[in-house]
Amino acid sequence: EVQLVESGGGLVQPGKSLRLSCASSGFTFVDHVVGWYRQVPGKERERVSALDTDTGRTFYRDSVKGRFTISTDNAKRTAYLQMNGLKPEDTAIYFCAADRRRTLYRLWELSEYDHWGQGTQVTVSS
Repeated sequence: EVQLVESGGGLVQPGKSLRLSCASSGFTFVDHVVGWYRQVPGKERERVSALDTDTGRTFYRDSVKGRFTISTDNAKRTAYLQMNGLKPEDTAIYFCAADRRRTLYRLWELSEYDHWGQGTQVTVSS
C-alpha cells in the first residue's frame, strides 16, 4: 500500500526553524515530483514547494523563497521541508504529496498529485 506520513511539526517561536519529514511506504521518490502544501482551517490549501527528483528543479511560493528548502533522501524514502526564519503566517497544517505520472509544471499549477499525506501541524507563535 502506498502511503505518505508527515512528521516534524510543532510549536515554535518566530524566527526559529523546523524540518518536516515525509516518509513514504510502497515506493521511493526516484522519478517522482514531491510537493508540500499547507492549509489553515477555513482557508484553501496553498502550494508551498515542489521538487522534480529527476531534474532537481524546484518551485517555491514567493512568501517562502529564501527561507524554505525542499529535498529528498531516496535511500531513506523520505522527503523534507526545511523551514527557517518561521513567521506566524506560516502557521498551518502541512501536507506532503507525491506523483510519478505528471510533470512538475502541471502539478505546481493543478496540484493533481496521486498520493497525499495526512498532514502535520506547524504553529509559529511567541
